[in-house]
Amino acid sequence: MLARVRDYFAQAGVLEVDTPVLSPAGATDSALQSFQTRYHGPGLAHGSSLYLQTSPEFPMKCLLAAGSGSIYQICKVFRDGESGRRHNPEFTLLEWYRVGFDHFDLMDDVETLLRSVLEGLVPLESVDHWCYRDLFIESAGVDPFNASVDELRGCLQSHAIDPPVGLSPDDNDGWLDLLMTHIIEPRLGPGLVFIRDYPASQAALARLRPGTPPVAARFEAYLNGVELANGYHELTDAAEQGLRFEQDNAQRVAQGLEPVVVDTRLLAALASGLPNCAGVALGIDRLLMVAAGSNSLASVIAFPLTDA
Repeated sequence: MLARVRDYFAQAGVLEVDTPVLSPAGATDSALQSFQTRYHGPGLAHGSSLYLQTSPEFPMKCLLAAGSGSIYQICKVFRDGESGRRHNPEFTLLEWYRVGFDHFDLMDDVETLLRSVLEGLVPLESVDHWCYRDLFIESAGVDPFNASVDELRGCLQSHAIDPPVGLSPDDNDGWLDLLMTHIIEPRLGPGLVFIRDYPASQAALARLRPGTPPVAARFEAYLNGVELANGYHELTDAAEQGLRFEQDNAQRVAQGLEPVVVDTRLLAALASGLPNCAGVALGIDRLLMVAAGSNSLASVIAFPLTDA
């Protein structure tokens, strides 16, 4: 599978790169928890805290700003607190960026890659595209952009789903995520499904598309019901990205989490000029799981951490 991925990008003229696993800055997203370690030695202050990367996104964008052109990477990433049938704290990620692409172009690229990599293994008999709002209305009967938390809670209860204790009534995105994972995702069915136009509050590092309401230029891809990839038409505004990092850290503090050191190198790279591009991260282990016809990562990872 890795050979097929590399062959696809070689033929497309996309450069393979390698970036560090350790960083003095981390991901501020409150949904991501980083592993931290301490460095003891020359070059840094004694006992300096370093993060294991949750994604190679930040350094790859620095390379893009330096003129690398379109790039990809296959690497190990680490996320604390994530373990289960479809999660392992350490996993293999394929991440790539196409200069001059928007997220619509990138969805086509994801589909073409998957057809190439899965040839002879898993046929892609259907490819569907949904807007986030339309999918919620069709599958859950609620408008995610206008529904109150009480309406979202009522929708969950009508499907005999009890919300977790401690979910804040102010965390609208948290309630929407529950509907997505417990009601909508199980109904996606076989084939490749793209969901786009997420709420602006879920934009992360994607730019916003104007409208009423504005939506994130972001998509997620599901293969046979398994969440596989997350892509953006990348935000290039350094000031806006810095503000989002501040808001993320404020949300982390409100949730009782430690704030994360912001990656100032990324902000400097954005300020210097990130080219118009789109990027996507795709879970290799999950792709292999689907190709093998399995429903558990433990069947395709030689050394899952839970077996240690």
